[in-house]
Amino acid sequence: MITSPAPLIALKTPQNVSLEEVNEVLNKIWTSEPSAGDDGTLVGATRARTFSLIVYEPSETQQLLGELGYYKGPIDGIDGPRTKAAIQVAQNHLGLLMNGRSSPELLVTLREQLNTRRSQQDQSPLPQASYTLDAGSAGVADDVASQNPCRIITLCPIPESTGGITAQVSAYCPVQKQSSGSLICCEYIALKGTYEELAEASGFIQSLLIVDLPKFLWWKAVPDLQQELFRKLASFSNLVIVDSSTFDEATTALVTIQSLHQKGINVADLNWRRLSAWQELTAEAFDPPSRRAALSEVDRFVLDYEAGNAAQAFLYLGWLASRLNWRFVSSTHVGGDYDLRKIQFTNDDQRMIEAELAAIPVANTGEVIGDLIDLKLTSTNLEADCCTVICSETMGCMRMEAGGGAQSCRVQHVSPLMERSSEMLMSQQLQRWGQDILFQESLAVAAQILQVA
Repeated sequence: MITSPAPLIALKTPQNVSLEEVNEVLNKIWTSEPSAGDDGTLVGATRARTFSLIVYEPSETQQLLGELGYYKGPIDGIDGPRTKAAIQVAQNHLGLLMNGRSSPELLVTLREQLNTRRSQQDQSPLPQASYTLDAGSAGVADDVASQNPCRIITLCPIPESTGGITAQVSAYCPVQKQSSGSLICCEYIALKGTYEELAEASGFIQSLLIVDLPKFLWWKAVPDLQQELFRKLASFSNLVIVDSSTFDEATTALVTIQSLHQKGINVADLNWRRLSAWQELTAEAFDPPSRRAALSEVDRFVLDYEAGNAAQAFLYLGWLASRLNWRFVSSTHVGGDYDLRKIQFTNDDQRMIEAELAAIPVANTGEVIGDLIDLKLTSTNLEADCCTVICSETMGCMRMEAGGGAQSCRVQHVSPLMERSSEMLMSQQLQRWGQDILFQESLAVAAQILQVA
């Protein structure tokens, strides 16, 4: 177990400033000579020039934790172990279930506590999170900052105006980036105001972006071109990043994302990247020449996923159909206990392919809602060597059976991977901002199905 302190040096802890003071305060931080950070550490700091990231963060969790003192660090919208540690401390102090996850109950309780402390002018210290690295997740908490030093601008919408946008500025230096005694540091700017106020300030937000560097927009809500703020921010971003696993109406959101691609807006979905292991094992199953020849015989496909979010299921089906040149014919929502959906395709040989997607109720969902559980590719031609079963290692094969007539099924298991977390996937996504043609082709098929489902 590694017990070294959190891998960030606070060059400038969060400071409330006016909009006019943002750039002035940031410029005063940087110096070519070693200087003492706010935590007393002597550092030589270099201003990072990698990219700019705008985070639209509609959740108040991190803001409230910071205002109450549970959370120490930049308001960046990154829900890594640093924020989870603060949530656990707050949950313990407030008598709530300690699971490290935000919830409506936690938000209500935090708001009540903040209102109480303000009305009573209570400044007594609250318990603070003690964050340390461990062997299993070393560096994950600050993955975006440590691997991608940059400028992060977090937009925090609030329901009612407090008289205009308020700003908070900070600067943190990940120790992993030390070079010849110097630290390459990340700047954080948090802007809080109503949605309308933030939309009106889009020109100011654009002025904060570092010139001639890639510009990312992490939109932590369903994207909508009818929304002024999203439309303006997307117009000057190289890439819009979303995570469809967090959407209540994920299938509707996939259609929306497809429409954005059609309008020339480059969008990446972190949920798509969670399918890579399933895609790799599917392709690997048909690598042997004898099985590759039988791939065209596949005409039955069944997929189970965790009930609650069908985005991964449709993205995988879209990927499979686009790779095998299946042409969409029809879709039927059967419903029932498993909320069955039956989809028909035809292939180049005019063979009819039947696919079935089933939402399986599970007792304990993980951090990602809608994960794939298992899938099966088979053929009505019992002589074809194409039967393949892929299962989640943690969930098992559920309804899938590996036998069947003259066929012998190839069974493989997908291992749970740490890099499926949003902060890790975000760090990886920030290494690329070009168009993902494979994602776009798969999404187009998924959207075609969903538009008539």
